[in-house]
Amino acid sequence: MKAPVSWIRELVDLPTGTTTADLAARLTALGLKLEAVESPAEQITGPLVVGRVLTREPEPQKNGKTINWCTVDVGDANGTGEPQGIVCGAHNFDVGDLVVVVLPGGVLPGPFPISARKTYGHVSAGMICSAAELGLSSEADGIIVLPADAGRPGDEAMGVLGLDDDVIEFEINPDRAYALSLRGVAREAALAYDVPLRDPAERDAPTADDAGWPVRVEDPEGCPVFVTRLVSGFDPTAPTPDFIARRVTQAGMRPISLAVDVTNYVMLELGRPIHGYDADTLTGTVGVRRAAPGERLTTLDGTDRALDPEDLVVVDDSGVIGLGGVMGGQATEISASTTRVLVESAHWDARSMFRTGRRQRITSEAGKRNERGVDPTICEAAADRVVELLVTHGGGSAEPGATVVGTAPAREAITLDPDLPARVSGIEIPAARTVEVLRAVGCRVDGDRPLTVVPPPWRPDVTDPFDLVEEVVRVVGYDRVPAVLPTPVGGRGLTRVQRLRRRVGRSLAGAGCVEVVSFPFVGDATLDLLGLEADDERRRTVRLANPLSAEDPAYTTTLLPGLLRAAARNLGRGAPGVSLFEVATVVRGGSSPAPIYGVDHAPGEVELKELFAAVPDQPQHLGLVLTGERERAGWWGPGTTAGWSDALALVRRLGDEVGVRLVTRAATRAPWHPGRCAEVAVDGGPVVGFAGELHPRVAAAFGLAPRSAAAEIDLDALFAAAPIAVRGPTVSSFPVAKEDVALVVDADLPAARVETALREGAGDLLESVRLFDRYVGAPIEEGRVSLAFALRFRAPDRTLTDEEVAAARDAAVAAAVERCGATQR
Repeated sequence: MKAPVSWIRELVDLPTGTTTADLAARLTALGLKLEAVESPAEQITGPLVVGRVLTREPEPQKNGKTINWCTVDVGDANGTGEPQGIVCGAHNFDVGDLVVVVLPGGVLPGPFPISARKTYGHVSAGMICSAAELGLSSEADGIIVLPADAGRPGDEAMGVLGLDDDVIEFEINPDRAYALSLRGVAREAALAYDVPLRDPAERDAPTADDAGWPVRVEDPEGCPVFVTRLVSGFDPTAPTPDFIARRVTQAGMRPISLAVDVTNYVMLELGRPIHGYDADTLTGTVGVRRAAPGERLTTLDGTDRALDPEDLVVVDDSGVIGLGGVMGGQATEISASTTRVLVESAHWDARSMFRTGRRQRITSEAGKRNERGVDPTICEAAADRVVELLVTHGGGSAEPGATVVGTAPAREAITLDPDLPARVSGIEIPAARTVEVLRAVGCRVDGDRPLTVVPPPWRPDVTDPFDLVEEVVRVVGYDRVPAVLPTPVGGRGLTRVQRLRRRVGRSLAGAGCVEVVSFPFVGDATLDLLGLEADDERRRTVRLANPLSAEDPAYTTTLLPGLLRAAARNLGRGAPGVSLFEVATVVRGGSSPAPIYGVDHAPGEVELKELFAAVPDQPQHLGLVLTGERERAGWWGPGTTAGWSDALALVRRLGDEVGVRLVTRAATRAPWHPGRCAEVAVDGGPVVGFAGELHPRVAAAFGLAPRSAAAEIDLDALFAAAPIAVRGPTVSSFPVAKEDVALVVDADLPAARVETALREGAGDLLESVRLFDRYVGAPIEEGRVSLAFALRFRAPDRTLTDEEVAAARDAAVAAAVERCGATQR
């Protein structure tokens, strides 16, 4: 909301010496947040004066353009009293007109310095200004022609144009719709300085009679009040008065015609949207009802709209003529030939206005006010103000009849303990001060303890005692609320899951990985790039009702898309290789739609169960992507490229960190390479994830290096298998005994199964087992492979004998032979 300071001063006698900055600060303290202060005079320097055109000689140019060589009387402003020669390209003025002239040495907004310069064969000493050049308008629609009584040549033009008038722009919260008007802003200014308000809505409007235009309201809940007044003999060519055009422009709107500008002016002044009809285009009774199925309307913006049965519409005997409170119809709009104007001032149900505006995708100044709720008691005053201005400046006459259908809804009283503002805010606020403030903001207050408070009609947001508390505290001053530190409660430390989560993060960071956070949204196109089959469970997504992007409208079921995009982005910016990980929740689809209950009661036990049942599963996952260089090359030797073995090594490292032994088995799962994908499972327990090399098509689709690797682990499942307390390894001070064994097994047998057999067969003396070689070829027969394992034996309390080591080794080999069909080499 843009509020010219001069307009505020017309309604409120601000104290002498009040500056724009002080006014803006006080209004901000009351809840009207300052957005900006526009001071046009600060952007213009030098002589800006009123001039009278003495001569105007059109001169066609070779480029097809016609310029005007003018002499302009600027009085003594140029220091000589002689007429000023100026070249002007506009044509909307004539000899004798008063115009605005900036003389050499002046600077216009931009900045655009003005000097005497030769152009089109003349020395142009200054500029005849347009509204756009002075920053008053965004459209270059010709120069400004001043009224005949605007002043004498040489007079300062700042005041004439209102450029010396600061404009304060406020960010108005939705619950403060009354402040979308000068009446509302001025009311807050009067409150801030404790001075009276000259309410522009307090006027003696004509009362309803039988002579007014016939009106029928079929939906009084949607339209509680409907007022009409008729102006006849209106001159459609009458110009808009300068003060109206200037203030409409200052408020950010474009002057159009007198009738339209007057309705906009009154809307800005009172906050009550007004609509005008060409009365000669109306047929019979004007009515209000809900739209009928199949009805259509061409609105003022030229759009043919299909109406919804929930839309409130204005009709006459010919059909629908407007969307009530949102936008009028094209068939009855005021035109250049309109001589009879029917003024409509109606109060509309805010909820209905909001839904119609969103349904029809219409955003208008009137709709913005109606959908937030405006004062229903000033419809007659607003209509009378419009009629007054149309008659005064448009040469018409007000018809004696007035139509008023319905009455403003009554406000319900609120019971308030006068001590409640003090208890809530911590400020010492006596009961008398509470009553004083509530009356100052427009409430009717009766009683003693408790108080009976009726909120003012322009404050539909005030509905309960705590709304009244807010009104009292904002006037008393939020800056007086004492700062009190809350008493901290005793902490219980991190939970088990939090400790495990931190161990995982520290372990991966120590391994050279960087944690990232990506958007948790995905679309079908991305899932296609991952190569997921149509029946893959990860395609069962939960869609958002209002997604940030139409391309990614659902919660992600896997962390890999965000990680792959982040890795590709870093590679594209010159990184030789990246190792990224993310810990976040994914959402599993298949949940039933959430029920929607009313807000008039707290949900019961059954309702809570239904709500929670509709919440989808959201397990916490770990995603990991390795691509490009893993270790840099240098004088110390060649570098290495990230691959599937690095991903598996990091996954095993995580198992060690949380105290869980993980085993891997060959598997096939998108987006991994079908022959280089491992299923990760808890030893003797459930599958917790997958790791391996990405499919070449997936790596290429996301712009990653060939043979990039990835892993995704269900941390919830992993942590559930972890022991309650993760203990560090016990280190024996006795020497280790080293034994290596080579076993020949079927080529398609996973090495993890052989390792498990060796571990279980060796018994408690086995400290570690590691696969260090895999050999295929002569003399190993075809279809078989040789796996070499390093076995390390150690006892916690003694040095092992050769016999003990040999027995343990032989037991391990025997178990592999029995369970895996192995043959020792």
